[in-house]
Amino acid sequence: MKLGERKQAPPGGRAIPNGGACPALPALLLLLCALQLPATTFYVTISGLGGEPDYEQRFKMWADDIDSSLKRAGGDSNVITLRAPTRDVIRARFAEVSKQAKPSDSLVVMLIGHGSYDGVEYKFNIPGPDIAGAELASLMNQVPATRQLVVNMTSASGGSIEFLRRTNRVVIAATKTGGEKNATIFPRYWAEALRDPAADADKNEAVSALEAFHFAEHKTSEFFEAQKRLASEHAVLEDTGKGEGERNPSAENGEGRLAAAFPLVRLGANAAAARDPAKRPLLARKEELEQAIDQLKYQKAAMPADLYKQQLTQLLLELAKTQEALDQ
Repeated sequence: MKLGERKQAPPGGRAIPNGGACPALPALLLLLCALQLPATTFYVTISGLGGEPDYEQRFKMWADDIDSSLKRAGGDSNVITLRAPTRDVIRARFAEVSKQAKPSDSLVVMLIGHGSYDGVEYKFNIPGPDIAGAELASLMNQVPATRQLVVNMTSASGGSIEFLRRTNRVVIAATKTGGEKNATIFPRYWAEALRDPAADADKNEAVSALEAFHFAEHKTSEFFEAQKRLASEHAVLEDTGKGEGERNPSAENGEGRLAAAFPLVRLGANAAAARDPAKRPLLARKEELEQAIDQLKYQKAAMPADLYKQQLTQLLLELAKTQEALDQ
């Protein structure tokens, strides 16, 4: 969706400009107002300094794999891939994104490479002076996109969580602490999650941040088991803005709610619909409804059972109608 373009009205609603008031909807669907599909998703993938040929090749290969998947996924996206950039190059690209992005947009930052943590400060290894976790957070804070995801896949990445976490930001780290300093395998499987339909656990032809996390974390664990090696990395997710990260995010521990409603990449028919201007409004509506269902499931424990069932049923009916229209 381009700047100034008006969204097509959903059934029973009215068209609204980007960032405008919510359409007229049944009471239970008002929660969709907070889940309008972002106009543009900015993807910034950065592969760091390898230090030796083997790692240089791996980091570039994983970054290229991610770049390819994002460009195939369709929709309104801005894909930026930086391979072994300097700190000045990173600053310059974030400055460009900050000027282009709007509050209705999303930002996804993915870091691949080596990291370090001395007990106080996390640093991402790049050519020339390294960039600290605090500066990475500052660069992201300057981007006006309301919804943000950062996937730090470096060694010692757990040490960056305290700097990167913030309200409305999903933080994924390949290691649970800054003390896990071995080179990580997690980015290999994160890249795989963006192109493998098996990562789409709910089979809605889109991979959410939470689904990608579960897929990559499970594959990483399997890797160490198959190699009969003690796991040297344990991926965690934090999206409350105040936690240390959870290996098993769930409604019980409060982690994963934002990640579940953060569409990361589209697959199959959804990717095709995203490339079809005539079907994009229906796809946007479908994704809004799916996100609302995910949010409702996290609220289930605090709701009367009858109310939960009623709202879930109505959302599912609305989703079925929208899917039927998409399939025509």
